Amino acid sequence: MKKFIFTLGTTAILSAGFVGAASASTSGTYHVEKGDTLWKVAQKHSVSVDELKDANNLTSNIIYPNQELNVATIKEMTHKVQQGNTLWSISQQYGVTVDQIKEWNGLTSDLIYPGEQLKIQSPNGQAQQSSPSVAQAAPEAQQAQAPAEQTQTEQQQAQAEQAQTEQQQAQAEQAQKEQQQAQAEQAQKEQQQAQAEQAQKEQQQAQAEQAQKEQQQAQAEQAQKEQQQAQAEQAQKQQQPAESSQQASGKSMTVEATAYTANCAGCSGTTATGVDLKANPNQKVIAVDPSVIPLGSKVYVEGYGEAVAADTGGAIKGNRIDVFVPSEGDAQQFGRKSVKITVMN
Repeated sequence: MKKFIFTLGTTAILSAGFVGAASASTSGTYHVEKGDTLWKVAQKHSVSVDELKDANNLTSNIIYPNQELNVATIKEMTHKVQQGNTLWSISQQYGVTVDQIKEWNGLTSDLIYPGEQLKIQSPNGQAQQSSPSVAQAAPEAQQAQAPAEQTQTEQQQAQAEQAQTEQQQAQAEQAQKEQQQAQAEQAQKEQQQAQAEQAQKEQQQAQAEQAQKEQQQAQAEQAQKEQQQAQAEQAQKQQQPAESSQQASGKSMTVEATAYTANCAGCSGTTATGVDLKANPNQKVIAVDPSVIPLGSKVYVEGYGEAVAADTGGAIKGNRIDVFVPSEGDAQQFGRKSVKITVMN
């Protein structure tokens, strides 16, 4: 009898603990920090991992820093203990842990009784609370459930899930870090390629401009050269009619021409008319037969130009002339040839 009364007292104390443990539903959002896992967040807010996943439409246990998790829709509901129920079987039914059920209901042991109503925090549920009936209470010895082995198994399972979740999250963070690094390297590579292409484009443009400038300069020089040549040809052309007109006004004939110089051995360098050829090496003078061409006459010699008949020579007889040149080499180059001359006066 004393033991029965003690059990009822314990039940009353537990019931009072249930009433005092009633709390408002979890509200607001949670900002995920580095190192957080769903299991840690669930423990912090006294909910289960599945509740967090359902409340946030998550399909895996992976979360990321700075992610916002909704905990406002997680509410409490009640479970009426049935014959054969244990805290472990109830926790498996709702996807929570034994420790969470004990915390939500202010339990200090694993003992529960048929008819007792337990608060369970789960998405879209309603918070309800009632105390177990003393009349429905059974002897403590008959209702002892959830042995220590179950609690140990549950703890090991939770630790394994936590380790797996942390591993998955670490892998996800590593993958994200590698992706960001790959993107940064790709961006840097594209930037370097763009700079190289820009530099190549600028170099090609500079080369094209330089080539164009050189081409324009060459064209300008060519045009200037052609213009000067045209002017020279024009001047020569204008000069030729004048010479032709002078030639046409005199006596023309074809003669045999040779060349001589004043710098030969035994040569005085002075012509028959007194012209000092050594002092005037560029003077246009020819030696003639005075009976054919009078001394002092101006004579136009084809290929030599206008000259003065200012000299004579022992071998210069008839239609022969000897043209004066500055050097012996020039005389040898001139040789002997038939040329057309015109006596101008």
